[in-house]
Amino acid sequence: MKAVALGGGRGLHVTLTALRRVTDDVTAVVTVADDGGSSGRLRRELGLLPPGDLRKAMVALADTGGSPVLWAELFEHRFGGTGALAGHAIGNLVLAGLLELLGDPVAVLAEAGKLLGVRGRVLPMCTEPLEIEADVTGLDEDLDVVRRIRGQVAIATTPGRVQRIRLHGPGGPGEPPQGCPEAVRAVLDADVVLLGPGSWFTSVLPHLLVPSLHEALVRTAAKKVVVLNLVPQPGETAGFSPELHLDVLCAHAPELRVDAVIADADAVPVPDRLRRAAAALGAAAHLSPIALAGSPDRHDPAALASSISRALDGLPAGPEEASSTTLVEQRETRGGDEPWR
Repeated sequence: MKAVALGGGRGLHVTLTALRRVTDDVTAVVTVADDGGSSGRLRRELGLLPPGDLRKAMVALADTGGSPVLWAELFEHRFGGTGALAGHAIGNLVLAGLLELLGDPVAVLAEAGKLLGVRGRVLPMCTEPLEIEADVTGLDEDLDVVRRIRGQVAIATTPGRVQRIRLHGPGGPGEPPQGCPEAVRAVLDADVVLLGPGSWFTSVLPHLLVPSLHEALVRTAAKKVVVLNLVPQPGETAGFSPELHLDVLCAHAPELRVDAVIADADAVPVPDRLRRAAAALGAAAHLSPIALAGSPDRHDPAALASSISRALDGLPAGPEEASSTTLVEQRETRGGDEPWR
């Protein structure tokens, strides 16, 4: 089974770790808009793709035996101290060096994958760094005033409420982002495509705003599965209900149809609302315990793998199975849930 996972950061890492339990043919398609930390520094100083999320995806798919384990640990190691290297992950520096030597990010990731014994493939969403721009309310005395803020870090940490995001190519506003051709082909050829979990506005939704990737996600015959976060993320999605995450996805990609939505049973206060929101995307809701014991904000890869397998096997969702309705109908019957916009 060919599986493709789209996302970035810790959310994509857990998806890839879970998928490895389901199939050996896994491709990660990674966001490239990070502008913070080690990745942001390398991006600003060298004009390269931010390597951090790419590095995390590679480590998630690294072989678990022999010398690749050491390379995976080395890739994750960060320099201490207060000098120029402080805070840099070694894997980020390796990828940055390969990018300067080879130029082609796809070739770079293939070469680095040999060091790590990567089982599967890691691809960038786009081959050039992107910038995220967001419309945000709640930053002024008049809470309805819309402000535009730019940058992944600024959006992820805003005290306001994110309403909508846009992507800009390296040429700035007006230049649509160009999808990595290999990533587009992977989505079209996949048997299953997973979106989420992760930072909703800065890691998950950006894939839907790359025109060629958006078209591939709409056209692909693959089963499409959305994995929801366990808790709202301070800044990006503070106060968001599980179903509100799906509303936002639908608003950014109204043509996208989904086959399954996976969520943690304990993280969904009103299951009927989530079922209706999933049905608005054409999906069935699958609720089961998928949080790591003792860490309610982290997914258990083994439990997530089991939930993915059940969804893909076409097992009925039982009492959690969604009924058919429209987005407008499910919004009208929310019973007091605050509208997203």
